[in-house]
Amino acid sequence: MSWKIRTEMAIGKDGAKTLENKTVAVIGLGGVGGHTVETLARSGVGGLILVDKDTISESNINRQLIATTENVGKSKTEEWKKRVLSINPECRVTAIEMFYLPETRDLLFCHDIDFIVDAVDTVTAKVDLIEQAKARNIGIISSMGFGNKLDPEKIRITDISKTSVCRLAKVMRYETKKRGITKVPVVFSEEKTITPHFADENNDSPKPSPASVSWVPSVAGIMMGGYVVKKLME
Repeated sequence: MSWKIRTEMAIGKDGAKTLENKTVAVIGLGGVGGHTVETLARSGVGGLILVDKDTISESNINRQLIATTENVGKSKTEEWKKRVLSINPECRVTAIEMFYLPETRDLLFCHDIDFIVDAVDTVTAKVDLIEQAKARNIGIISSMGFGNKLDPEKIRITDISKTSVCRLAKVMRYETKKRGITKVPVVFSEEKTITPHFADENNDSPKPSPASVSWVPSVAGIMMGGYVVKKLME
């Protein structure tokens, strides 16, 4: 029996075949992006391009699917490549160990891509990914902020112009509008941000670390994965 049988029952064998022939790039393999990769891999998407430069840290264990006490310090892209292939050995997996920025974009766009998942944190990278996707007629969905959130029932997928509450979404509304970019699907949370009980003593950055839990970014990532699968089959 094929491991895809239950998925084929839901989307049909033609739908499953369509997914086998598609390639999705996931940029950012944190709490949101990692769960998107898992969803796409288990859905039978045939090609995955995984982009991140981070290594797994102990602070990732509370929410990032790939992180365990056994692989702290290892490359996120390589660990995800191994996990995807353990799910679907026939998946065409490309691991690109880099931070996506305008100056590194050619390392991504030298590949054939059917859909892009933006799960990065920096506005510069997010805006450039959206601009490039629009210019190249590639589908894209962008993740907004999920730090300092507790309620997964407040997560929505909508157009960037219809977002509210989220600070990152506010910045992205401004940046996309300034550039005349329209119709950008995003996943965001309508929940007001909570105030962390205390600061992360291990954070050396001048920017404070957000509080985070396992059940919010995971839901956002799975929702993004489901959205991508549906769009690939249209």
